[in-house]
Amino acid sequence: MTFSPCSHRLATQAKVEWVQDQMAVTLRDVAERAGVSRAAVSRTFTAGASVSAKTRAKVEAAATALGYSPNMLARSLTTRKTQLIGLVSNNFHNPVFLQIFDLFTRALQEQGLRPLLVNLSDETDPARSVQLLRQYSVEGVIVASSHVPSGFARAFRDAGLPVVHAFGRALAVPDVHVVAIDNVSAGRMAAATLIARGYRRLGFLGGPEAASTSQDRLAGFVAEAQAQGVAVTVSFAGSYSFDAGRAEMAKLVQGGLAEAYFCGDDVLSIGALSALRDAGVAVPGDIGIIGLNDMEMAGWANIDLTTIHQPFEAIVRSAIDLIVSSFTDPESAPEVRLFPCHIVERGTLRPLA
Repeated sequence: MTFSPCSHRLATQAKVEWVQDQMAVTLRDVAERAGVSRAAVSRTFTAGASVSAKTRAKVEAAATALGYSPNMLARSLTTRKTQLIGLVSNNFHNPVFLQIFDLFTRALQEQGLRPLLVNLSDETDPARSVQLLRQYSVEGVIVASSHVPSGFARAFRDAGLPVVHAFGRALAVPDVHVVAIDNVSAGRMAAATLIARGYRRLGFLGGPEAASTSQDRLAGFVAEAQAQGVAVTVSFAGSYSFDAGRAEMAKLVQGGLAEAYFCGDDVLSIGALSALRDAGVAVPGDIGIIGLNDMEMAGWANIDLTTIHQPFEAIVRSAIDLIVSSFTDPESAPEVRLFPCHIVERGTLRPLA
């Protein structure tokens, strides 16, 4: 079958007109087709607005038939509500955050909120970050990092923004909402796990020394080891990254190794495993390794890392719950929510006797 140039032009014109018609569908068109007021259509597409089930069904049917979708940017100009949530972090070298950001973005979108990802790597001035988020009129901020300086969360709070610090430090009197694990308890769990397997010379390989997670996991690890009369050596990597973990373990290999290491993060553990294997050190035959996070990569067959599971999904859901509740109760006192961890047995420790 063939088409003449004329018929092709007519078909193209018809297609363009059809696309223009679809683009031109307005709230008024939906209201006329549904036989309701424009206000009723607006309420139907406004979260929390009051509209009867009968009206909602008519409006949604008309919108579907016409191919109408509400313009959220235009609505934000009218309502002065952007539904934007700043999702702030500073460690994009750790692949675990791909997993965490996936959970955050999907869960925020399920709530009708829109994530705005902000990279604070190398940022030292909280005021600049506050200015950036204000430019986009965000309605709340989730700090999703264990080592963004605490001054950033306070700066967002002082600017009048609801703030939750996910994976933050649990203080007795918190400045902002905090959702996390008990990192001291996680350190104790790591030491108890190694000692139960017969290791007596333990090593701690943490992330940046200034990070609260490094400090708290080390404190718990040392406390449990000392309580059981076991010696601990301590070292820190420059960042929570594969390269930093590999570089630090390569130094340790030159100076003499402990019998087993608690690496304060899975990505450090994976870097350490790489350095050990290059040095001909067998894991778990020669030394043991335990990580923390239970990131997806930890379970890959070529890694098979024994680790401490951090409940990312529960932390993410709780952080979003606190942000949403802050919209209706902005004067609520800062709250700390801590979630339990557990050991995930894989192949980098000797088995229990």
